[in-house]
Amino acid sequence: MIASRNIGLVAATATLLAAAPLSAIFQSWTWLIQSVIAVAVVAGVAALTRLARAPLWGQVLGMLAGLLLALTWLFPSGAELLAVLPTPGTLAHFNDLLAGSMQDMRSYGVEVPDTDPLLFITVLGVGGVAVLVDVLAVGLRRPALAGLPMLAIYSVPVAVYVDSVPAVPFVVGAAGYLWLLVTDNVDRVRRFGRRFTGDGRDVDVWEASPLASAGRRLAAVGVALAVLLPLAVPGMTGGLLDSLSRSSGNGTGNGTGSGGTSGRIDLFASLAGQLNQSQVADLVKVTTSEQSPFYLRYAVADELRPGGFQARSPSGRPANRDLPDPAERAGRGVQQTTYRATVEVTKSLSMSLMPVYAEPVRTEDLNGNWLYDPNQQVVFSNRENSRGRKYSFDYVRSTYTPAALRAAQPLPADHPVRRQLTATPERVPEVDELVKGLVQGKRTDYDRVLAIYQHFSADNGFSYRLSTESGSSGQDIVNFLTNKVGYCQQYAAGMAWLVRAAGIPARVAFGFTNGSKRDGDTFTLTNLNLHAWTEVFFDGLGWVPFDATPASGVPGSTRSAWAPDTDAPDPTTPGTGVTDAPTGPEASAGPAGPDNADRDTDEGLALGGTTPDEQPPTWPWWAAGVLALLLLLAVPALRRVALRRRRGGRAVSATVAATTVADATEPGTRLVTVAADANRARADAHAAWAELLDTLVDFRVPVDLTETPRATADRLIRDTLSDDTAAVESARLLGKAEERARYARDPLTGERLLPALRTVRGALAARADRRTRIFAAVLPPSVLLRWRTGMADTSGRMAALTGRTRYRLLRWNPRRLLADRAAR
Repeated sequence: MIASRNIGLVAATATLLAAAPLSAIFQSWTWLIQSVIAVAVVAGVAALTRLARAPLWGQVLGMLAGLLLALTWLFPSGAELLAVLPTPGTLAHFNDLLAGSMQDMRSYGVEVPDTDPLLFITVLGVGGVAVLVDVLAVGLRRPALAGLPMLAIYSVPVAVYVDSVPAVPFVVGAAGYLWLLVTDNVDRVRRFGRRFTGDGRDVDVWEASPLASAGRRLAAVGVALAVLLPLAVPGMTGGLLDSLSRSSGNGTGNGTGSGGTSGRIDLFASLAGQLNQSQVADLVKVTTSEQSPFYLRYAVADELRPGGFQARSPSGRPANRDLPDPAERAGRGVQQTTYRATVEVTKSLSMSLMPVYAEPVRTEDLNGNWLYDPNQQVVFSNRENSRGRKYSFDYVRSTYTPAALRAAQPLPADHPVRRQLTATPERVPEVDELVKGLVQGKRTDYDRVLAIYQHFSADNGFSYRLSTESGSSGQDIVNFLTNKVGYCQQYAAGMAWLVRAAGIPARVAFGFTNGSKRDGDTFTLTNLNLHAWTEVFFDGLGWVPFDATPASGVPGSTRSAWAPDTDAPDPTTPGTGVTDAPTGPEASAGPAGPDNADRDTDEGLALGGTTPDEQPPTWPWWAAGVLALLLLLAVPALRRVALRRRRGGRAVSATVAATTVADATEPGTRLVTVAADANRARADAHAAWAELLDTLVDFRVPVDLTETPRATADRLIRDTLSDDTAAVESARLLGKAEERARYARDPLTGERLLPALRTVRGALAARADRRTRIFAAVLPPSVLLRWRTGMADTSGRMAALTGRTRYRLLRWNPRRLLADRAAR
């Protein structure tokens, strides 16, 4: 009992040490204090149940009950009995905390605050792992397996941490696991009083204990898994919290929300969610020669899914080289002016994208690792991030007149941009009906887009709010169009969806509004200025921005002559203007707000892809893959053909080796006989017999290697070839040749073994079913059997060699040398 209590205490402590990496995702240590209380209760109940000699299932029930009591005391609902006894109200409260934890995962990024839902799910997880570790390490005496639930704890911060989990918490957790293994090993040694091997042999003083060696090996494997397994966690590229926050809308209103820190941006324009504001941080400082600039942008999302728009992987060439010149659109109702801007990214913003104004034509202070995608008009990198960088660039500002936009012709139906960027995940009757009514009678694409844009106005009941409302339609887009409340992500995604439904290419752009913090030509942009808007493609003009979000809720909102503020009391004058709304607790224009984290931007968004019109043909890769697969599948068959051909050459040689030369044309000539080489005849017979055995294996005829050749031939004739005279004679010939080669002084010579092999093979093939014949030709079982046997033999030889090498090295073991010296 003392040993069990000791191991149980170590198991509980090791669980807490394994939870050390969780410190990387919490702002304070509240989670640790509560986890210590829960684990202590679990360990205490486990010790009491073992003291009472309860069975293992009783110990498990006791530990679960103790965990429930600890959770009840730590997270009370007010309906408990004696403050620790749960009631149905307590369980309902726990259910609400679980639901709230999912919401908090969408609302916060690392480091997360101490909210009850997040603390509850953390303590519940650590306590559950403590139960599993105790059962495995103490109840089942399998401490090595206890590393798996410990590893599960470590996988959580690995999946959600922004950069990488610090090394110190991992070392602490690994030390706890090794401590558990060592404690179990010491207990096993003390139980028997001396060290021994599995076969009962005593262990010399100089030798390491086999149990200790096994423990070290298991520990090494566990540490290796702890390092490698997180690399395979799907959340590594986007984070676990990001995976939860990116869940597509399913009609329940539980689509992507927002949350996270101010330094990471969510490139997901959702149609349902929450936008929470808990902190304000400066992200970008931009100085521009343009008096009233449009939005500073950094990314676009053009892949439409049921819950909203998501970003594709950009592709391009180095941004420090010559960039595309948009001057080709000048003179067609488009006014273009070149400006210069300098951007300074603070240390609070870290992503693989660089904020720039649309259509940059030249950059400075950016190396070749930063690329420019002319289709998405974004600057990105696969190797670096934007944190703390300062750079300058020249850009072209394009303004459009309504007449120029009306003159743009619709794209042909087979145009790649139209095919790709008018796609919707499904046909929504409500959306189709609304779009049909809005565009009815509109003759140009611009008039259709303008009608959709004007639909999102206060006159139609739309308003700005940081949270959406759930609906009963089963689809987020319908819920948003019905409830008519939301923030910029909903407006941008909703308008883009409707424009696509009208057959016009559209996408969602992400960036910053001009905000309200301006000092001369310098704008200081914070997480409150993060914004999303719609961009529509017009033939010959390119991507034209439309911001359907109500300007009253967006500080630094910009409107234009082609997309005026529909809610303004007076229409805007031609050109552009800036409308700054007052800031407030709900004045965020950000698509993700300060607490929305997305590791796709922070770690590169899996950059490096190409847009569909730039993709190289994929059929050569598919053809090469298919060819490689066919070659791989053909290896056994080719091996079988080569082996048969080599053996066939040997069988033919038996006839050539023994010849008789006679010339009877002249009387008195002498008959000369050239004797065969006995060794060669034996080799030929062995080759023919080996080929026969492989043929039997290929056609699934049982082979008994303990039989004599004559017995094998007789069984083959009796069971398979009894009705084929030629095959019977051929089988007897092959058996006789092998028997003479093995046992007789003079082997059988001059016989045609190769034709005999062909006769037997033909007879076996004629009697086999189609499946057997196909496998015999494509995947010969004899070849596969030889490979398996060869691998087993190689493994055995390697094991024997390793054992001999280890034994020789042990002769120079320092512990052995010291023991021998002490004995002398």
